[in-house]
Amino acid sequence: MPNPVTTGTTYAGTFAGKYLSASLLSAPTLDNGGITILPNVAYKQVLQNLSTGSIVANANCDFQTGGGVVTLTEKVLTTKELQVNIQLCKADLMQTWQVAEMGYSSYGAMPKSFDDFLIAHVSAKVASATETNIWSGSAGAGTFDSIKTLALNDGTVIDVAGLTGNALTASVIIAEMGKVVDAIPASLYGKEGLKIYVSQKVAKLYVRALGGFASNVGANGVNGQGTQWYTNGSLSFDGIPIFMANGLGADNMIATTTDNLFFGCGLLNDKNIVQTIDMSPIDGSLNYRVIMRYNAGVQIGVGADVVLYGV
Repeated sequence: MPNPVTTGTTYAGTFAGKYLSASLLSAPTLDNGGITILPNVAYKQVLQNLSTGSIVANANCDFQTGGGVVTLTEKVLTTKELQVNIQLCKADLMQTWQVAEMGYSSYGAMPKSFDDFLIAHVSAKVASATETNIWSGSAGAGTFDSIKTLALNDGTVIDVAGLTGNALTASVIIAEMGKVVDAIPASLYGKEGLKIYVSQKVAKLYVRALGGFASNVGANGVNGQGTQWYTNGSLSFDGIPIFMANGLGADNMIATTTDNLFFGCGLLNDKNIVQTIDMSPIDGSLNYRVIMRYNAGVQIGVGADVVLYGV
């Protein structure tokens, strides 16, 4: 029996790519330029690292040779295929979603506006999951290895022990953030793109500390404004920009440069599918299906250029 052909309520082809793009790239870390994006990664992409030893020598007629002069290493960004496959019953939606548009028949076609709503809703869920996966994923069901997971498994990453339990408070957060800055290597400090990536918890505590709750800020906080000083603007610490990574663990911080963190995805790869399918004309049921398939993954370029707090 040939495959059924669906019309009207199926999103596919070029338009599907637009929906998938909106879903993946609306994660805050991606949307706000917190990581380097590598599109069109079908499965794996090699990241080449070049390092040199001592290359300045006394003048002579010879060339320096040996493996220690120039060393080429590589990291591999491997994406993981993920999917959304859900099925809804139109009967469950009859009384809650624009009855007039659906008509009085239980077999009425899904309204175009519900197609838009459902795709947007699923896309937002995927974006939220992608944000969490970038920073805290662990290659379990529906996730891929995160920046934190990769950093924990990289012996060259600079580890900074965090406080035990939930000990981070507004009164100690400045000192703890100072530990991160102190651990940044000289070769990285002052480099363009250097950021301190912090969780929402750390950002909140820092804002509160600068409002007058830290002993070294003063009773009235920044500019004497108390807790009214912050209006959702940019933050920095010791001159280093702070990037709030919503998916990062509550008691974690990471210091590195934007061009040292990579997110790979196959947005324009032909494996990507986004569809909404009304099953009524196909099998006579009241079912309505949403299908989304994509691949994504992250990688760290140089582990020695990463400081991880909260080990």
